[in-house]
Amino acid sequence: MKILSPFVAMFACLTLVSCVSNKQFKAEQAKYEALNQTHINLRQTLNDCNEAKNDALKKNELLRKENDNLNEQVAYLKENNTQALRQLQELSVITASQAESIKKSLDNIGSKDEYIQGLQSAISRRDSLNLALVMNLKGAIGNLNDEDINIKIDKGVVYIDISDKLLFKSGKYEVTPEAKTVLGKVALVLKNQPEIEFMVEGHTDNVPYRSGVLLDNWDLSVKRATSVIRILQNEYGLDPAKIAAAGRSEYVPVTDNDTAEGRAANRRTRIVILPQLDQFFQLLEPKS
Repeated sequence: MKILSPFVAMFACLTLVSCVSNKQFKAEQAKYEALNQTHINLRQTLNDCNEAKNDALKKNELLRKENDNLNEQVAYLKENNTQALRQLQELSVITASQAESIKKSLDNIGSKDEYIQGLQSAISRRDSLNLALVMNLKGAIGNLNDEDINIKIDKGVVYIDISDKLLFKSGKYEVTPEAKTVLGKVALVLKNQPEIEFMVEGHTDNVPYRSGVLLDNWDLSVKRATSVIRILQNEYGLDPAKIAAAGRSEYVPVTDNDTAEGRAANRRTRIVILPQLDQFFQLLEPKS
């Protein structure tokens, strides 16, 4: 027994060291997997940002080409009209007052050119604001699956589609406690831009619905929209004067209702962020 004791002690030490190393390895492996998942999520967010940036660059390039084309047309018209006026004056076909009237018309062309450039500048500012808004929204809710929430810009309007399953239980219009987290993230971005106006739209599938005082999908879609608005107003402090509610029922689907997946996609709440049109209306006001 005395001879074997040192070997038994040595074996016990080796076993203890092996166990500790194995635990450390698993812990480091778990850390690696967590970091790798974070890296994947960040790469996805970066890709989304790059796509939005590329879309904005393409729009700006199209606007630049249109502006160049308009400038060429204005220059051509000015040159031709000036030559025509000179020829008419030399031939004494028009009176002095008529010549002055034509000159004023030529001056108006310059004013219209300034108007066009101002309008294009306003469009560019609007697109830049919307792009920044989309980037902020993606950053705020970037941890959600694309199947549950979708953000896009179409014709200068920002759309946020939130899946029905994130906000409501089947056939209900009360917002679930879990959904308030999603709405809180959206509200945080919107609250930082208090001048923005937006509309909350309720959408359903085409399955007939009737429950209690609700007669059909029209009623259900409206009630869901107003339920979301009350959360944004009462719990997150958004200005109700900047919000509108709308029920679209089953009549604006994003896909067909022939499958369960299609019906699920159509059951959604859409937040429509309206473009800031005041800058366009200001361009139409007469200069003092």
